[in-house]
Amino acid sequence: MSAAARRVLVTGGTSGLGLAMASALAAAGATVALTGRSAAQAARVAEELPGAVGIELDVGDESSVARAVDQAWSLTGGLDMLVNNAGIGMRTVNPRFLTHPQSFWDVPPDGFRAVVETNLTGYFLVAREVTPRMLAAGGGRIVNISVNQSTMERAGFVPYGPSRAGSEALSRVMAADLRDTGVTVNLLLPGGATATGMVPAGDVPEGVRLLDAAVMGPAIVWLASDEAAGVHDERIVATEFDGWLRERKARQ
Repeated sequence: MSAAARRVLVTGGTSGLGLAMASALAAAGATVALTGRSAAQAARVAEELPGAVGIELDVGDESSVARAVDQAWSLTGGLDMLVNNAGIGMRTVNPRFLTHPQSFWDVPPDGFRAVVETNLTGYFLVAREVTPRMLAAGGGRIVNISVNQSTMERAGFVPYGPSRAGSEALSRVMAADLRDTGVTVNLLLPGGATATGMVPAGDVPEGVRLLDAAVMGPAIVWLASDEAAGVHDERIVATEFDGWLRERKARQ
């Protein structure tokens, strides 16, 4: 699927899932603006991708979001798609969260706030800044990155689980608010734990295989394609994407 006509903003695009999606989109012909908290790092990563630009962005800071979106819009000539991906994981509050889970009452309030501010408030702030521009331009696409439901409910996963549950609920409300406007909203998740550094390598349970971040590529490129025009309020699991797409085509 060609994404040559798509101008895409990928938050948290300097590593992990964000980098995998930015790389796939750039390889498919999209013009990608990728963001990171470090302007220098974002610029370095963007240099390795065809036609990409790197932008400094702290998704939890309103002024930073406004500047970054304005810069992305200017550098790319507009935005056809936003990929809300920037996030931080359990390691920020408990480095050994898999082997030594921490009860919610032991989580430091500052750590809770930091994760929710990035993973939930960040999605809201970036989408809030981009959406009016897309509406004025006549349309656009928003893809919010999520996780398996089990992660949202697992013991020892405060605050990461609630932050992702909140971002998924936010996506559903966004989709409801934007229905029939020309701006679509969809959820995309890997379908399992990924080898992105969010899970400490030494703590991976025996027999568990971490997914390659590249699993996100085919689905995100398709969501940027002409074939995905009008696809709205879907929850797509990357590991199940081929089957999901076949079923979708069979229903049409």
